[in-house]
Amino acid sequence: MTERQYDVIVVGARCAGSPTAMLLARKGYDVLLVDRTTFPSDTVSTHVVHPSGVAALERWGLLDAVTASGCPPIDTYAFDFGPFTIAGAPGTPESPFAYCPRRTVLDQVLVEGAAQAGAEVRQGFGVDEVLVEDGRVTGIRGKSEGGAEVTERAKVVVGADGLKSFVARSVQAEQYNEGPRLLCGYYSYWSDLPMDGRFEVYDRDDRGWAAAPTNDGLTMLVGGWPFAQMEANKSDIEGNYLKMFERDPAFAERLSGATQETRVVGTAVPNFFRKPFGPGWGLVGDAGYNRDFITAMGISDAFRDAELCTTAIDESLSGARDFDEAMAAYQSTRDEQVLPVYGFTQQIASMEPPPPELQQLLAAVHGNQEAMDGFARVNAGTTSPTEFFSEENVGRIFAAAQS
Repeated sequence: MTERQYDVIVVGARCAGSPTAMLLARKGYDVLLVDRTTFPSDTVSTHVVHPSGVAALERWGLLDAVTASGCPPIDTYAFDFGPFTIAGAPGTPESPFAYCPRRTVLDQVLVEGAAQAGAEVRQGFGVDEVLVEDGRVTGIRGKSEGGAEVTERAKVVVGADGLKSFVARSVQAEQYNEGPRLLCGYYSYWSDLPMDGRFEVYDRDDRGWAAAPTNDGLTMLVGGWPFAQMEANKSDIEGNYLKMFERDPAFAERLSGATQETRVVGTAVPNFFRKPFGPGWGLVGDAGYNRDFITAMGISDAFRDAELCTTAIDESLSGARDFDEAMAAYQSTRDEQVLPVYGFTQQIASMEPPPPELQQLLAAVHGNQEAMDGFARVNAGTTSPTEFFSEENVGRIFAAAQS
């Protein structure tokens, strides 16, 4: 019997893996998508899909399935700094909204999208080994729960299995631009906490929290503190989580009329880049690049990676470009796009008081709707921090404030 060889095996079927498998299958490639869990299932996540990620869902024909789940659109990001609030539109005329779907909803939509595109999907399949022959990855070995061990081979194996990626560890992917864990973040779901289409963020010294509407009439409420306080707070995570909201009496009053529907869950994550390719393998999403979740960029980044990596693999498999050349272009494009946001995210996650010049800028932004929209778009990843904080743009903001 001739052993079957896939064009691509994708390990991990959430926000990076399912789109990668779907897009490659749509191009006519023979794709196997595996995940050790079964769907729908939940995972720790900040949930927010910024407008750029929403635009990807629309391109792929999957946005209607997300909106049909009852997840409401978000048209305003509001940043409450205490003395003032900066509220602006996060998107563009072409993609004006963000969404905050439950991962039980979003991931199921993505998995179904991959299957409908023609990818073979194996849920509940754990990968025990990444196969390497003559220095090149050639496949995987694993099994479904209670099943016999099987070996599957492919021209390319893509790791989309998160920041603790088994694929990345197996190939010893090089890490760079590393940063420490900066923030401990925790969230739960609340009923009777209406958001009216807003994603609200609160900055109160060494505490910060955010609230966004999600499925089933619930609101996702996430908050945290510096990682340096982890030891002091870990004996009573829920108590410290609830206590932080007292730092804003108006928000605490709103919360007093709401009901906490789920337990508090969360984590703290490191910051790093990984080289996302090598002989016969690639990495997408958190497997290849991870940043603190305070800017909620993970899902939109995963969608971007899926499209970039798909283009590179297609160029290689079609013979249009050498594999290393195509994947190196994927890496350089990814890094160029995310490095400014990476630094911006770490600055926010440190929860250090803004330097005086930034405080002055934020005060000048307040009340200037064009500038407030710009600030919202930076936090949504729609506009690069490099562009917003450029000398020319900052000069315009200060000039408008003085007029």
